Amino acid sequence: MESLALVNYFAAAGLVYAFEKATLASKLILFLLLLASSLSWTVIFVKLGQLRYARRQTRRFLQRLRTDAWYLPYVNRERFPGSPEHAVYSAAFRELLHQAHALSVTGESSLETLLPEILVKPPAMKAVEGAIERELGTQGLYLEEQMVLLATAASGAPFLGLLGTVWGVMDAFSDIAVVGKASLAAMAPGVSGSLICTVTGLLVAIPALFAYNFLIATIRSQVIRMENFAAELQSEIESRFLEPE
Repeated sequence: MESLALVNYFAAAGLVYAFEKATLASKLILFLLLLASSLSWTVIFVKLGQLRYARRQTRRFLQRLRTDAWYLPYVNRERFPGSPEHAVYSAAFRELLHQAHALSVTGESSLETLLPEILVKPPAMKAVEGAIERELGTQGLYLEEQMVLLATAASGAPFLGLLGTVWGVMDAFSDIAVVGKASLAAMAPGVSGSLICTVTGLLVAIPALFAYNFLIATIRSQVIRMENFAAELQSEIESRFLEPE
């Protein structure tokens, strides 16, 4: 009953009639708009799930990190997939061990006893800072991945809909020119069939625009938190593992 009511509503609103009267070019543009809509909604749900999962994993990681020595989660091989902060943390300690030649000398099994004893010189600490900065960039790119699709849908869908409308109106006037007589009855089907492209373009662009603004704001706040954590991590590593001059 609900689906029938929905069909009747759209039929009464003229959308079904407009689609039936749309030209082949307008229907092709409608298909492209529907494809853009499906892609944008897929990106919206995927990014919302990704950001929610990243927040949850980061919360778990930070709680673990604050309860014990900073290096123990790495020593214990604890995993927090999806957390940008944990990725930065792992990159920093991997580089620290690489600079100290720990893995090649004593093996991974002795990390628990080895890591607290590591001291590195300032050039090696600079390499650790570089590893942190590189991972920050990688995680930032990962968080912003696929956002270009939303931006394209938000900015391009109205113009694509306008193209379909202009094309449909042009075809409608061409038909009138062929007939040689202008009347409302002759123009209405073609014009209504073309205007559905503008409506569809706006229906695609408006949710994409709102979602893009919300996701970008969420990603920026996540990046700022990640940068703050990286600064704190760098300070902790320097105070604990930097060899006194």
